[in-house]
Amino acid sequence: MKVLLVSVALLFPVVVLADFDHQVWDGLLKRNVVLKEGGKASAVRYAGMAQEHDVLRAYLDSLSRVTRTTFDAWSKPEQLAFLINAYNALTVELILTKYPNIDSIKDLGGLFRSPWMRKFFTLLGVERNLDGIEHDLIRAEGVYEDPRIHFAIVCASIGCPALRNEAYTGDRLDQQLEDNARKFLSDRTRNRFDPELGTLQVSRIFDWFAKDFSRGWKGYRSVTQFLAGYADQLADDPADRRLIAEQRVPIRFLDYDWKLNDAK
Repeated sequence: MKVLLVSVALLFPVVVLADFDHQVWDGLLKRNVVLKEGGKASAVRYAGMAQEHDVLRAYLDSLSRVTRTTFDAWSKPEQLAFLINAYNALTVELILTKYPNIDSIKDLGGLFRSPWMRKFFTLLGVERNLDGIEHDLIRAEGVYEDPRIHFAIVCASIGCPALRNEAYTGDRLDQQLEDNARKFLSDRTRNRFDPELGTLQVSRIFDWFAKDFSRGWKGYRSVTQFLAGYADQLADDPADRRLIAEQRVPIRFLDYDWKLNDAK
């Protein structure tokens, strides 16, 4: 009998289950995210999230139970989907600590500490803050190297890219990130070509995280090159698109709107 058991174990080794179940977060998003302009922007029903706070907390608890060993066994897309969902869900949790008495996520910071530096959760066995997820995990050099993550992790503000009304999953991550990029760059309130000034006016995200857009993803070595690759989303006139694609327009960064993206 012992020999038989050993043989079975060799034939069917233990497999670490991948694809963390994000269905609870997916349901919260579908019920509480309001899409605008065909998904180019969105707002969050924080009052609805507050009514389902126990559901959100249960999801966050499930995230915190994932060990580093389990996480490391997943594919890169599954890991990145997990981290993006965690960041966005924890941002909502942070907002709910003061909602409805809040006008901006910045209200949750202090004189010497930003809201993104508040340690209020444990992830992968380490007490962390939101900055830790973004800068130490998602943006870690040589790990994921996908600048489109900046159109996926959101800061509960009007100036941010849209929060999708669905969870990210490993098997669809590339499609979801590309859809985010195209929709965000097509949003004329945050990215647009000004024919009168002859300038390309884009979100300050491209200023703050210029390094990420210059690391060589798909061959792009600068913000200008990255934007040139999405010229069709940034302008309506073919001549303007050609100028952007040929990188013959100066770039200006727009002011960021930090007001809470609340769908009251």
